[in-house]
Amino acid sequence: MSYLEDRVVMITGASGGFGSLLANGCLDRGALVVALDLDGPALEKVLPTSARCLSIAADVTRLADLKAATEAAIQKFGKIDIMVNNAGIMPLAFYRDHEAAGPAWDRCIDVNIKGVLNGIIAVHDVMMDQGRGHVVNLSSIYGNSAVAGSAVYGATKAAVNMLSESLRLESQGKIKVTVVRPTGVPGTGLGQGVVNPEAIRGILGAEYDSYMATMGSLAAGTGDQELGSSESMSYAALDPVWLVREILHAIDQPWGVVISDITVRAANDRYVI
Repeated sequence: MSYLEDRVVMITGASGGFGSLLANGCLDRGALVVALDLDGPALEKVLPTSARCLSIAADVTRLADLKAATEAAIQKFGKIDIMVNNAGIMPLAFYRDHEAAGPAWDRCIDVNIKGVLNGIIAVHDVMMDQGRGHVVNLSSIYGNSAVAGSAVYGATKAAVNMLSESLRLESQGKIKVTVVRPTGVPGTGLGQGVVNPEAIRGILGAEYDSYMATMGSLAAGTGDQELGSSESMSYAALDPVWLVREILHAIDQPWGVVISDITVRAANDRYVI
């Protein structure tokens, strides 16, 4: 039995990374999915054409877009049970990179903070009126502690943590809240937004050189196979599917049960926070 059967799940950033995997996983468990992404055509490529899946082009930085998506979801499915604020970008850079990083940092603040806030606002009244709902916010281990090279990105994820905890306190008994704190997950493509690749040093510390050598050997297919095997304690880079499985586990629960915080790591990931 899946508790997700016929629950309505709205997911932002659903055309790739965690979002597309989660959307398809929800459909596999019998959920009704409302998939949102800035790139509407990309949604059509990764999600099935189905009466159980509604795809909508939406910009999370525009509250009007998310409110319109909420209205469309209710018109089609009659409710929204779960909102997953997944959309995010990661422009890692040092303060000294401000000239190059400035525009990306502005966008990061808009997407990672305003996007999550807009997602919460868009479904808040609906869920409160329903008397139940579940909001899942994608944060990061970067939101746990300050490290060099992640000032803006880390600050946005710390803000997500605060938004989440405040929502939990204000809506207990009506809205469940789950915070997801991914570690580095290369397969999502999030790293494409990094402005200065050296900025990743902060989260690796003294392990930076060995980590980069490991990632290089895995990419080239020359490394120890156990480094890329989830069956091995040497597993060094988490595949997105493992985190998505745990997000599915968190939302596939009876209404009275909350899994409030999720971090999933590769056993040999080398991250210091």
